[in-house]
Amino acid sequence: MILNDAYFMREALKEAQKAFDRDEVPVGAVVVCDNRIIARAHNLTETLTDVTAHAEMQAITAAANNLGGKYLNQCSLFVTLEPCVMCAGALFWAQLGRLVFGANDEKRGYSLAGKSILHPKTEVKIGVEAEASTKILKSFFNLKR
Repeated sequence: MILNDAYFMREALKEAQKAFDRDEVPVGAVVVCDNRIIARAHNLTETLTDVTAHAEMQAITAAANNLGGKYLNQCSLFVTLEPCVMCAGALFWAQLGRLVFGANDEKRGYSLAGKSILHPKTEVKIGVEAEASTKILKSFFNLKR
């Protein structure tokens, strides 16, 4: 088994499927440190009745708890959808080392407000498993219409 960006994004997609199955917007995330998943999360905004319970926010908290510290500068976050401004701000404060996301969020993605929202040392990779990430989101919203 090759542990590359596509592998870790497929793990994030498994989390997105869990959100889909809970009738949550299907966004999933995993945090990787030293080539090992240290946190898994998916959207829980409906379940927790909490607008801040995005997959990224849940993953940041779980990863920080796992590491015993608030900084994720040695970690990568794999998330199926481009983070929103709120999540990008949290990633800034966590000093995330690397952000990898699948689908662009053309309505609410952080890049609409400017890429400087992320920490200046955060590396960004876009479009990993983008087709699968987009497909699960479209399937979810088609069911809602």
